[in-house]
Amino acid sequence: MSRLQAEHLYKVFGRRPDDAVEKLRHGTDREELRAKGTTAAVIDASFTVEPGQIFVVMGLSGSGKSTLLRMLNGLSEPTAGQVLFDGQDLTKLSARELREVRSKKISMVFQHFALFPHRSVLENAAYGLEVQGLPRAEREKRALEALELAGLKGWEKSWPDELSGGMQQRVGLARALATDADLLLMDESFSALDPLIRRDMQDQLLELQKRLKKTIVFITHDLNEAMRLGDQIAVMRDGRIVQIGTSEDILVTPANDYVAAFTQDVDRSRVLTAGAIMADPDKDFVMADAPATVTEDTPIIELFTPCSTSGVAVAVTGADGKLVGVVPRARLLAVLGEPAPSEPQDAVVPAQQAKDNGGKNVGKVSSGA
Repeated sequence: MSRLQAEHLYKVFGRRPDDAVEKLRHGTDREELRAKGTTAAVIDASFTVEPGQIFVVMGLSGSGKSTLLRMLNGLSEPTAGQVLFDGQDLTKLSARELREVRSKKISMVFQHFALFPHRSVLENAAYGLEVQGLPRAEREKRALEALELAGLKGWEKSWPDELSGGMQQRVGLARALATDADLLLMDESFSALDPLIRRDMQDQLLELQKRLKKTIVFITHDLNEAMRLGDQIAVMRDGRIVQIGTSEDILVTPANDYVAAFTQDVDRSRVLTAGAIMADPDKDFVMADAPATVTEDTPIIELFTPCSTSGVAVAVTGADGKLVGVVPRARLLAVLGEPAPSEPQDAVVPAQQAKDNGGKNVGKVSSGA
């Protein structure tokens, strides 16, 4: 069962929101509604998040991503649609039942830390457990464990104003972890940090995720952050989700010109993997002749040297060590937008072709070595 499901969510602000939803369903433009004093913040959003997955919602300011997040834990009531958490429809719960779910099963990490200045680091980390009514000894024990996970061991008695921005955000993360919630909602959690600290927090989150396997919905306006963190990424524009897929899907087969323009400045060499761009090997391909053998998860930046020193394609193997594909030099250059004139051009699979193929083999083409 999916951990979280959003089904046809709408959020409309202004007069007669139910009528506005019906108009949207029948093709009325968002701008037409706005001209009449009604704002459609989220329009027909549907997606699923699997247990242990980081699901990133990415979009520019005003795209509706934060409003969508607030509907996932009931802070904002949908105008229409459902939110299912472990099969339970959160939109049907009473206010008391919703508070119970939020206090024990769903934690939120905010952009601006939201720490209590008059409480110590330990007391801040234990706050969610205090809300749950746990005895002091139990909540301090769990808060200490969470602070250690977040890299703050030894800072328990400090005050928030004694910490750097990155450390304050770690306290917020520890507070969310201490409750042992099944779902973490992170709203632009790292965007207030400077670039170096931000990357450090991304590293911290990925390391924690390897150990804890939490289910996370992460909101960001930063494409590189989305590509780095997301197992699945939903791209929003003007209240609508315009594409959902892996970072490879979105880079290699953008759903429309908007997504293509959005992703044009991404460093593909560090995001795409050998498995995403590999081609089918020729029947006479000999793995022993390859200049290198890599796994499907290998970033393509590591293919530059072997591809530049040999005319033979790099071999790609699966988890069992068996050959699953090859990366010819021409294919690597084509994906990076630098085709080699003297070699066959391997075109990126267009989005429409990917749809026609049922979404299979996205980013892979059949090509010789």
